[in-house]
Amino acid sequence: MKRLRRAALAFLAIVVLASLLAGVFAPASYDFQFREVSNAACSTHHWLGTDALGRDRFSRLLFGTRVSLLLAPAAALISTLLAALIGGVAGYIGGKVQRTLMAATDLSMAMPWMFLLITVRAMLPLNTGPAASVVITFAVLGLLGWPAAARVVCADARRLIESDFILHARAAGCSEACIFRRQFLPNLRPVLMAQFWISIPVFILAEANLGILGLGVAEPLPSWGGLLQELQGLAATSGRPWQFAPILLLIATVSCFHLAIERKESEA
Repeated sequence: MKRLRRAALAFLAIVVLASLLAGVFAPASYDFQFREVSNAACSTHHWLGTDALGRDRFSRLLFGTRVSLLLAPAAALISTLLAALIGGVAGYIGGKVQRTLMAATDLSMAMPWMFLLITVRAMLPLNTGPAASVVITFAVLGLLGWPAAARVVCADARRLIESDFILHARAAGCSEACIFRRQFLPNLRPVLMAQFWISIPVFILAEANLGILGLGVAEPLPSWGGLLQELQGLAATSGRPWQFAPILLLIATVSCFHLAIERKESEA
């Protein structure tokens, strides 16, 4: 079990390191066009060939991996902070506050999350620059991805408030501020960390879905979702198996994330 988790962590480390050093490993910039060899097959100069505009696929895969792997944690951080605020307040105070906040959370969870995400992203400007599209895409992911985590945080916060050690602290005369700072937050931190790590692969897949629909990161900046757009037509990929490299890397990365998280929770 530990070897499997170590292998998953090693793979993730290699992928992250390669994406961070994309400028070193990539044979060209992600937007440089080799016009004379567009739609080229794999070669020693272009390991994954080139796309219709003559851009090196291997370079775009490295830079696209960097975009997805660095900004998905940012979206996960936003959603986790919102879940901590809403779920933590609801669980800590309880009563009408908890019922009101959890009712709003349940209403958000009742909506089809992906359709809501697509609708909100489609309502925002589509003709934005690459950098702005990155910020918009992952900000929307973070702002809409908190409800499920908020329910978990609320339940754990309520359990902590009703636990014996907090009741003893109150009976001993500790102030609410002291209980919140020394008893409540430290014991709530593990569930927040778990929700953060669980959210990362979810947001990676969500960005991929948006990118396939053309609502993700704008060209020419690559992302996994944008790279997967080329797989929409069977005729475009027929006889070109190297074009499946982005989806294979996506599946392997998300699987390793889940494997590492599940093994860690089982060992704990």
